[in-house]
Amino acid sequence: MKKYLLFIVMALFAMIAAACGSSTSSEESTAEPAESNEAPTEVTVTHELGETTVPVNPEKVVVFDFGSLDTMAELGIEPVGLPKENIPDYLSQFEDEKYENTGSLKEPDFEKINELAPDLIIISGRQMDLYDQFAEIAPTVYLAVDESNYMESFKKNAKTIGQIFDKEAEVEEKLAAIDEKVAALNEKASTMEGNGLIILANEGKISAYGPASRFGIIHDVFGVKAVDENLEVSTHGQSISFEYLVEKDPNYLFVVDRGAVVTEGESSVKQVVENDLIKGTKAVQNDNVVYLDPNVWYLSGGGLQSVLAQADEIEKGIAE
Repeated sequence: MKKYLLFIVMALFAMIAAACGSSTSSEESTAEPAESNEAPTEVTVTHELGETTVPVNPEKVVVFDFGSLDTMAELGIEPVGLPKENIPDYLSQFEDEKYENTGSLKEPDFEKINELAPDLIIISGRQMDLYDQFAEIAPTVYLAVDESNYMESFKKNAKTIGQIFDKEAEVEEKLAAIDEKVAALNEKASTMEGNGLIILANEGKISAYGPASRFGIIHDVFGVKAVDENLEVSTHGQSISFEYLVEKDPNYLFVVDRGAVVTEGESSVKQVVENDLIKGTKAVQNDNVVYLDPNVWYLSGGGLQSVLAQADEIEKGIAE
């Protein structure tokens, strides 16, 4: 009987040990796998025209947006190709022959782009309707600035470029400096008594831009009060007469000279500021006509360099 009892006790111990071993094994099998320390090789970018997966640090990039080219240049990133017609002066280094010419902003050379076999293509508003043709060649990302939400849009684009090229920390540092600059400018501009009007001069004609427009950053972000809050929001602005300008009589007149950058450097400004009607306005009388650099306002904009340059120009323009 004693032997029989001893056998039962030993059997029970064996069963308990087996159960414990099974439990330990089960716990081990459900443990979270160790995280990989390997850096991602791809990044998925969500943009207005879709979702695009691109390689991290792509070697061959074709850029059709000068704002993005501006940001890339600031981060030390070089493209293999870009449209070389009307390159902004401050990005003139990209006129070098080592960068391939991929057509114009509105007429891309798809044969050349195919030949380059890029890893990434960056486009914006002027190429929006051609997105599918670009996407057939290589992963294509649309990085246009939303003028109704300028700063958030601009920052998102800059961060996207930083993420693609593994330069996120550099982008954050540069955006912080821009934020500081813009905050100081806005505090000054929003508290001054004067208002302003933005006009585009083109072949003797003028069009006006207000809040949420192509150049609306002057009002919406930098803080200059608009002389007219109801201007039509349009890419080409609202066509106005010289009489309208006299009637509104802004304290500051901000002028973008399109002719200086698209018509072989032929300025259109004189036809505006030397008009006899305008000479009597407060802006002209008080020497508050601010000539904006069309390279950063008309051809580019929305880049790490150009947004800072725009803030500098407005700050100097309203300095007392």
